[in-house]
Amino acid sequence: MVSLGLVGLGRMGFNMRERLRAAGHTVVGYDRNAEVSDVASLEELVGQLDGPRIVWVMVPAGDPTRQTVLELAELLGEGDLLIDGGNSKFTDDKRNAEILAGHGVGYLDVGVSGGVWGKENGYGLMVGGAASDVEKAMPIFDALRPDGPREEGFSHAGDVGAGHYAKMVHNGIEYGLMQAFAEGFELLEAAKVVNDVPAVIKGWQRGTVVRSWLLDLLVRALDEDPELDDLEGYVEDSGEGRWTLEEAINNAVPAPVISAALFARFASRQQDSAAMRAVAALRNQFGGHAVRKVGG
Repeated sequence: MVSLGLVGLGRMGFNMRERLRAAGHTVVGYDRNAEVSDVASLEELVGQLDGPRIVWVMVPAGDPTRQTVLELAELLGEGDLLIDGGNSKFTDDKRNAEILAGHGVGYLDVGVSGGVWGKENGYGLMVGGAASDVEKAMPIFDALRPDGPREEGFSHAGDVGAGHYAKMVHNGIEYGLMQAFAEGFELLEAAKVVNDVPAVIKGWQRGTVVRSWLLDLLVRALDEDPELDDLEGYVEDSGEGRWTLEEAINNAVPAPVISAALFARFASRQQDSAAMRAVAALRNQFGGHAVRKVGG
């Protein structure tokens, strides 16, 4: 069993702490929310860990992660290990690793998938970093990953940055899959010949080539709200889809499905699209097609 510090006890971090403790590991958690935190500061967290110390960071990407890494670099020492399990951009990992190396601290970047269901089902883990550091953290990874063969829920993707790169591509694929299910749902809703859309989608869960966990989650949502009328069609993106497209461009890899899914999210945030107003105007100009006037 290992002693682990866990920084960031939000939706995923909180459940990860519970899953690790259930596996017998000692976990000291820190969060700015005192109601869920085990300690009052990062300094206190590090002080409670046995050496060599391992600290797993689960805070928002960007400045929050950078500041946390800088602070922990001053608190950790030779032979310790820091793991960034948030959704950091892979280009940040080399810089973090270099800062920590100056203090004799190892670094792993871990893409984590599983959402709020990870506590029960386990988390898919994609790891970047040195093999020796991966081996040091393997008891933690084995506790977090799903039950079954290790290779089905865990991968050592490569050197520093590879874990977050793999998670970025994973999330880009996720965008496309969700968009495909969403468009299928809308088409079924629009069809006059289909009387029970939730029943059709639920029927896809067994024996079909589109069965998946995402499909199961869509069925769950439809069980709660058969026409999804309680929701607004406004969808944010957390960054990974954009980064995936940047990498597709940098590597000249066609990614039309992922790009269309990302742009569909952008479209969902427009109350009134200037682009579509222009399309309506053009159709009216060249073909005399009817347009809807504001207030008409």
